Amino acid sequence: MRQTVNIISLGCSKNLVDTELLMKQLEKAGYAVEIDVEESTAGVVVVNTCGFIGDAKEESVNTILEQVERKRTGSVERVFVMGCLSQRYAGELKREIPEVDAWFGKFDWKGILTALGEQYHEAFRDERCLTTPSHYAYLKISEGCDRTCSYCAIPLMTGHHVSRPFEEIIREAEQLAAGGVKELLVVAQDTTYYGVDRYGKNRLAELVDRLAAIPGIEWIRLHYAYPAGFPLDLLAVMRERPNVCNYLDIALQHCSDRMLRLMRRGVTGPQTRALVRKIRQEVPGIVLRTTLMTGHPGESVADFREMLDFVSEMKFERLGIFPYSHEEDTYCYKHYRDDVPGRIKHERAEEIMERQRQVSADFNAGRIGQRVRVLIDRVEGDGYVGRTEYDSPEVDPEVFIRRPAGELLQVGTFREFTITSADDYDIYVT
Repeated sequence: MRQTVNIISLGCSKNLVDTELLMKQLEKAGYAVEIDVEESTAGVVVVNTCGFIGDAKEESVNTILEQVERKRTGSVERVFVMGCLSQRYAGELKREIPEVDAWFGKFDWKGILTALGEQYHEAFRDERCLTTPSHYAYLKISEGCDRTCSYCAIPLMTGHHVSRPFEEIIREAEQLAAGGVKELLVVAQDTTYYGVDRYGKNRLAELVDRLAAIPGIEWIRLHYAYPAGFPLDLLAVMRERPNVCNYLDIALQHCSDRMLRLMRRGVTGPQTRALVRKIRQEVPGIVLRTTLMTGHPGESVADFREMLDFVSEMKFERLGIFPYSHEEDTYCYKHYRDDVPGRIKHERAEEIMERQRQVSADFNAGRIGQRVRVLIDRVEGDGYVGRTEYDSPEVDPEVFIRRPAGELLQVGTFREFTITSADDYDIYVT
């Protein structure tokens, strides 16, 4: 009987790609592999951790402790830990949770194979066991980050930006397409820096254009863009390539000139506004997703009110919010006092989201009666759930489809529908 390994993958989509790579290596070594099975009977559990902010770290530690308790009661034989939290706090964690059999950082997860008595197979280095539905997959184009944002601990865990070789990415995308993937979700810590370190120039536009030429790829979606040094030549590719979604995830964090300076974002408030307008001008109909932060050290009431007005002014169709987290060893931690009370941080975040709720509701109301192309993601109840090109999985609104009379829809296919109604975030079609 093959031994079973259960991998519990926490955190972002970039972590998920690492999980999928490990799953393929374990499968090739003859293991049965599970993903995120809470009451698994697997003998080995691997926890792929996140160490981004306080809540994520707490979730990771609690998950490790749960698996250690299962080991104590005999439900699990061995517990391995990998990922960002392990990379950042390995020494401390080893002392605090000695019951874990072995700790592996974000980039040395291949050591798990060695710990199991297996070898890493270089021939399968680009192959993955997809944990997403088979019609879409995340495509990681680089690791690390060279930005110096005041609040961010990511470079402490991932190191400097390292772009993957251009042809290696294309080869992986072609393999994914050959396996039935129709949508590529391009991810990295900073997608808009792609190529600068390896080729001496930004090659993101060229990469996206080449990905768009791969047969079978019907949607390409870009995530984790950065405003400073944004490659404007990308906009022409987005406008001219019909299978590059009119969608961009670009983290702005704030709009106040003073706050952006304190955040060390490398961009001013006026430049931020000008970039948003430029993107909308060059790619008509584009939907923008952004993330903002409340309660960064030094944020005044005036700074917050400016950001609140910014949300109404720019009308981002998709928006997420993070209350500031005072992370060890960051620039903020060393140089700033965490001077905005936690209650105020969360109240400001709630006020931003209430303003965004109205923006989203107005956007959706204006879409009623439109015909939209929908990718069917799953069956749910007596209908289906899908997405338009304006919606990324897990983070964005969904499309709810009533089951057509006498017809079964196939998950992973595209269909056109008419929007008949909408609420603040989701839409309903027939």
